[in-house]
Amino acid sequence: MVEEIELNDGGLIPQLGLGVWQVDPQITARVVADGIRAGYRSIDTAEGYNNEQGVGRAIREAEIDREDLFVTSKLRNGAHERDKALRAFDETMRNLGIDRLDLFLIHWPVPSQGKYVEAWKTLVELRDQGRVRSIGVSNFNQDHLERIIGETGVTPAVNQIELHPHFQQRDKREFHARHGIRIESWSPLGSGRLLQDPALERIAQKHGKSVAQAIIRWHLQEGLVVIPKSVHKERIEANMDVFDFGLDDADMQAIAAMDRRDGRTGPDPATAAFLF
Repeated sequence: MVEEIELNDGGLIPQLGLGVWQVDPQITARVVADGIRAGYRSIDTAEGYNNEQGVGRAIREAEIDREDLFVTSKLRNGAHERDKALRAFDETMRNLGIDRLDLFLIHWPVPSQGKYVEAWKTLVELRDQGRVRSIGVSNFNQDHLERIIGETGVTPAVNQIELHPHFQQRDKREFHARHGIRIESWSPLGSGRLLQDPALERIAQKHGKSVAQAIIRWHLQEGLVVIPKSVHKERIEANMDVFDFGLDDADMQAIAAMDRRDGRTGPDPATAAFLF
């Protein structure tokens, strides 16, 4: 059973959810429906994924109440100005077909653009209007977080960042813990690169589990929110089957030792400047 963990605004988020990054819009509704049937109650999408409509269709057709689902989307990089952000949010809500979003994130800070504070102020406005339950960011470094907190007095509930055994972001953990910002791991399996790691294979075999299941279990035991992605029904189900075992201290120490300075697989938030 997926636990819900508390956010710094008093809200709750399921610790394990389904990500739909790079899921073809033509199959998104089916993928999300498979996830809901498998027990996922948290769905993570974004304006830049171009598949919000499929997520919305799956929500509408699900045999569970909307209030039992936690839906996240993210503001596109090209809409950091207030008016553009408001229009983009309206489009997200039309695509999803829901009245209120559970979590809305700024997708990337794009520091060279210099508008992420304006974007954050707009998310605060949407939250204060009751259109979003919780607000947060994605791919923000400490300097970006310090700036938006300092200029608005509002601390994000979540920061969604690349995090996996080869890129554990431990230098960010203390700051996040001090401010009560939950870390949500994207690319939790290292974009699939970790699935052939011999050390992880040994840990997985020890517990009679797959490497993916062992990695997801590691995220949960680290206190992270994790959103693995798959388009295959059997893997979606397997990624949820991680609550009948636990990694021991030796396993956790072995994985801690796998951290690499060059383990990043995605863009660097300090320099990422792409707009969408």
